[in-house]
Parts: sequence; structure tokens; C-alpha cells
Amino acid sequence: MQLSMMELKVQSAREQESINWHLASHGVPKSLHCLCLKLAEEYAVNAMARSHLPPPEYVSRLTDPSFHHVVLLTDNVLAASVVISSTVQHSANPEKLVFHIVTDKKTYIPMNAWFAINPIKSAAVEVKGLHQYDWSHEVNVHVKEMLEIHRLIWSHYNDNLRNANFQHEGVNRRSLEALTPSCLSLLNHLRIYIPELFPDLNKIVFLDEDVVVQHDMSSLWELDLNKKVVGAVVDSWCGDNCCPGKKYKDYLNFSYPIISSNFDHDRCVWLYGVNVFDLEAWRRVKITTNYHKWLKHNLNFGMELWQPGVHPPALLAFEGQVHPIDPSWHVGGLGYRPPQAHSIKMLGDAAVLHFSGPAKPWLDIGFPELRSLWNRHVNFSDKFIRKCRILG
Repeated sequence: MQLSMMELKVQSAREQESINWHLASHGVPKSLHCLCLKLAEEYAVNAMARSHLPPPEYVSRLTDPSFHHVVLLTDNVLAASVVISSTVQHSANPEKLVFHIVTDKKTYIPMNAWFAINPIKSAAVEVKGLHQYDWSHEVNVHVKEMLEIHRLIWSHYNDNLRNANFQHEGVNRRSLEALTPSCLSLLNHLRIYIPELFPDLNKIVFLDEDVVVQHDMSSLWELDLNKKVVGAVVDSWCGDNCCPGKKYKDYLNFSYPIISSNFDHDRCVWLYGVNVFDLEAWRRVKITTNYHKWLKHNLNFGMELWQPGVHPPALLAFEGQVHPIDPSWHVGGLGYRPPQAHSIKMLGDAAVLHFSGPAKPWLDIGFPELRSLWNRHVNFSDKFIRKCRILG
């Protein structure tokens, strides 16, 4: 009896630790909040910080298909600086790079200030706020509808967990992950509208904010996608029958025939984070329209077809339109687990490291063994970084 009580206490402590770990991943560190405030102050008093990006001599590059276009959707200034600096540092032809940063209204001023006073040599950087887009009434209606459906799915899932009293009856880590703030993030969900965000572009490389680039990426823009819409890592560097991310059954509800009759529950999902998108093909096969159809299917099935988040409906919408790329392009999951001794070489060989998962490198819960891979691209000599005590 006493042994059983001890086992229950240990299990309860583990569950509470998991809950606390995920809660810790939700907040914005004071240092990052400070950075945005200081940059906003600089924007107000420094004309250079208010400079339009990119400079006039680079504007023609924004729609020139001969350049290598990189898209980031983020409200994290520090993370965006790491993505861009690491990409440029390892590029064989940085003068070919054009970065398109899309951010929200509240972050636009600090984001613009950072890249205006820290210009990237050779490469062009565009910073654009969502408030600067003049979309049609139809697109605005569809975006609002999309966000409302995702909010309903999140609320439905959240209510189910509350009713299950999950803190005491056994926590499901996947359930906790599904309720992270990113599931309701406007910028996260707008990735399905990349063709509308960039109507003049036909091929782009999409990078998540939590990646570090370690090798030249030029060949990605030359990649033949075999008429598919997206190039993504599917197969794994971890061996046969091993998924680099998760399987379809981890995201989708296979108890419904509309899912089980169309998808293999044991198939590895393709990974977001480092993707080549053929926007011409995207428009031609109407990926975004297909995405909205699946959202409505989910409403009709009581919002039970998938867990909250960006990835599940994307798996459905892009079905049959994924071209696998070499696994060495993208090693993910570094926000879930520290590296094992045997994987150090694999980390060094990877073109892009993706800190997907709760333990982001800019958070206190980030793994010390991995943080140095990210910190080496943070400009710790910058006066705003120092004032806000952003430490390695």
C-alpha cells in the first residue's frame, strides 16, 4: 500500500513538472519585452531607425525571380535576427538573398528599427506589418473565418481537457502542446495565405522563427519539386521506421472514416520549418481553398477531426503535393529533448537546426547543451541587447 502511494506521488510530480514546463514556454521573457520597448523608443527619436526597408536601391529585388526569396512570419525580433544573420553568414551568395519579414502591428516598429540600425550587408531585408496589407474583402472574410474556426477548435479541446481534470488523472503531453498560444497565433495561421501575402512571387523558402541555418541554402531555390507544391523533410536521419517528427495518427482522429479512408495513420508527417514553396503550383491546385474545405469538414464533425494547431489541417490540404527533400536539410525537435552523445555529429551536419518544441533557446527552459548553437548568432555587443540583459 505504501509503495503504491509513493508511485502515485512520483507520477503526480512528473505530471506537474510536465505542466509547469509547458506553462513556462508560454510567456514572453522580460528581456525580449524590454528589447521591443527600447527599439520602439529608438524608432521615435532616431530617423535612421525609421528608415524604410529595404533601401530604395534594393526595392526592385523584392519581386525579381532571379533572387533567392526567404519568408519569415514572426513577432520575435531577436529570433528573426538570428535566422537572418545565420542564413547570411553561411550563404555562398548573400547578395542573392531577399528576406521578407511579415509581422503584426505591435511588432512592426521595433522590427523595423532593429533591421534599420543593424543593416544586413549585401542581402535585402523587407519588414512589413499586417496592417500595411490591402487585401480584398473576400480574403479578409476568409481569414476571419479561418481564425474563428481555429479558436472554436481550441476552445472545444480546452473544455474537454478541463472536464477530464487532466492535472490529476494523467497528463497527455500532446494535449498540452495542442493548447499552446501558437495554436491561436495569427502569424502562424497566415502561412496558409503566403500566396496572398506575396502575389508577385512564384518560389520561396519559408523558415520558422526558431531555426538556425548552418550551411549554404542556395540549392533549395534550384530544387525541382516535380510539379508538387511544397518541398519538405519527410524521411528521417534516425533510421528505418523512424519519423523525424510525428505520424499522422499523432495529429488526426482516425476514428472518423473521412480521415481513415484517405490517410495512413502510420505515415510520417512532413515538417514545417524549412520548406520550399512553389507558389505558382499552390495557386494552380488551390491549396488554400482546400484548406478551408477541411476546416468546414471539421466543424461538421464536431471539431473532432484533429488537434488544435497549424499542422493538422495543412497535412490534409497539402495531401499529394509534398516533394520529400533530403533529411539533412532539417533536424527538428530540438525544443523537446537535449542531444544524445551519438547525435552531435548529426547536429553539425544538418543544414538547418529547428528548435521546434517548448524549450526555445531564448527561454530559461532552453537546453544549455543546445543554446550555444543559437547564441553564436546573437549580437551580444549591441547596446539594446546589453541594456535588456539578454544573456547567453
